[in-house]
Amino acid sequence: MSNRKRKFLVIADESAECRKALYFAARRAHTLGGIVVILASYQTDDFNHWIGVAETAKREAEATAEAMLESLAEDAEAVTGERPELILREGERREVLAEVLEGDPLISFLVLGASVSSEGPGPLVMSLARGKGLFNGRAVPVTVVPGDMDNAEIDALS
Repeated sequence: MSNRKRKFLVIADESAECRKALYFAARRAHTLGGIVVILASYQTDDFNHWIGVAETAKREAEATAEAMLESLAEDAEAVTGERPELILREGERREVLAEVLEGDPLISFLVLGASVSSEGPGPLVMSLARGKGLFNGRAVPVTVVPGDMDNAEIDALS
């Protein structure tokens, strides 16, 4: 893979399992000399007949996603000592993910957190489990981190 750094991509959301996936990715990136990339996407409802409402909703959704990215960036930087790469896109999460993976050949790993709730492990993990996959283009290894792993267990893996 030459001298370019591997990128560990984490999908941002407000869940505890996202923070576990981020911690895992940050530890692995730090150990392997890689870079953490955090992707946040946002969608707004269709307010075509009320343009002012649509613009306000879009700004609010974007601001919420930006704040979440900044919080996650601080967590990653605390582990790696480096500012992660942050990506903010408008659109449906799976579509945005596919675009990002196609657009950046240095992304070497996708790290997802699995929820431990009775409702299932989460939509992206469920897509993988059902064999539907997350992307049509290039293959990227996926690491699924159990949401109930503690940091000491993650540290022991890195």
